[in-house]
Amino acid sequence: MPGIVKILIIGLSTFFYVGYLPLVPGTFGSLAGLTIYLFLKNNPQLYLFITAILVFLGYAISGKAERIIGTKDARYIVIDEVCGMLICFLFLPFNAKLVIAGFFLFRLLDTLKPFPGGRLERYKGSVGIMSDDIVAGIYTNIILQVVFRLASFKIS
Repeated sequence: MPGIVKILIIGLSTFFYVGYLPLVPGTFGSLAGLTIYLFLKNNPQLYLFITAILVFLGYAISGKAERIIGTKDARYIVIDEVCGMLICFLFLPFNAKLVIAGFFLFRLLDTLKPFPGGRLERYKGSVGIMSDDIVAGIYTNIILQVVFRLASFKIS
């Protein structure tokens, strides 16, 4: 694999080297996803497009990055957290409380790996790297959708 291709794969999979920040790279990856959300929250079509592109890229490159780095689901690979965070806010209106709750709920679910996340994480390559975070993002989104609708419901 040519050097420039390796650099691109590592650059994207670590989300422009955010994954190399010390101590909690997954949390920094989640914060990167949250930052994208905050920039794109007023443009839902672009937000959905960017989310879809990043998920596609994550599945396309994270397994290759794992092989380059030489460690299964290397902590430096954070495109999965970026994607999971983006998924957790899909189709929700901006609300600061939901954003805060979503961030912490996603981190909790990403850590706990509820079914089928834990099982999917056992797969090799991109599927194992990406899928548990996608599941955590979907579960977080479902919970936030319910909370938003219940909090918005008013009896007249």
